[in-house]
Amino acid sequence: MPKVLVAGVGNVLRGDDGFGVVVAQRLLARSVPDGVRILDTGIGGIHLVQALFDPVDALIAIDAVDVASPPGTVVVVRPDVRDVAAMSADERRDELADMHYATPERAFMLAAALGVLPETLWVVGCQPLDAQRLGEGLSPALERSVDAAAAEVRRLVQGVGIVWPD
Repeated sequence: MPKVLVAGVGNVLRGDDGFGVVVAQRLLARSVPDGVRILDTGIGGIHLVQALFDPVDALIAIDAVDVASPPGTVVVVRPDVRDVAAMSADERRDELADMHYATPERAFMLAAALGVLPETLWVVGCQPLDAQRLGEGLSPALERSVDAAAAEVRRLVQGVGIVWPD
C-alpha cells in the first residue's frame, strides 16, 4: 500500500497564513485512511523534514500561496525544488541558515539534499487575502475554501491508490 504524508503549513497567528494548518485540522477531524499521515507542521518545516525520514511515496503540503488570483482561489502545483548541490557556498549558507525551515520551499530543498524528499510532491495552495495580519482566524474567503482544499488533498491521495471517501 502506498504511503502519503500530508503536511499543513503556516502560522495560525498570522491570519490567512494559517490556511494549511486549518485544512490539516479539518482533515484530521474525519476518518483518515490507512497509509495517510497528516502532520501539522505549522512554521516548523524542520519537523516536516524529520517526518520524511520515514519514507513515503508522496508528499502533499497545504499552504497559503500567492498565485496572483482572487483570495480563496485553490490551486494544486508541483513545486520546483532547488538543487542544493548546484548552489554556490554563499547561496547554500543564505538559503539553509534558517534552522526552522519555516517556508515549505526551504524544507523541500533540505529534504531533497538529504535524499528523503519523495518524487511525488504537490502543494495544495490557496491565495490569501492577508497572510501578514496579526491574529488568529482566516478571512471569510479562505474559510470558504477550506473544504475545497481538503477535497483536493483527498483527490490527490486517491490518485496514488489510497481510497479516501468523502
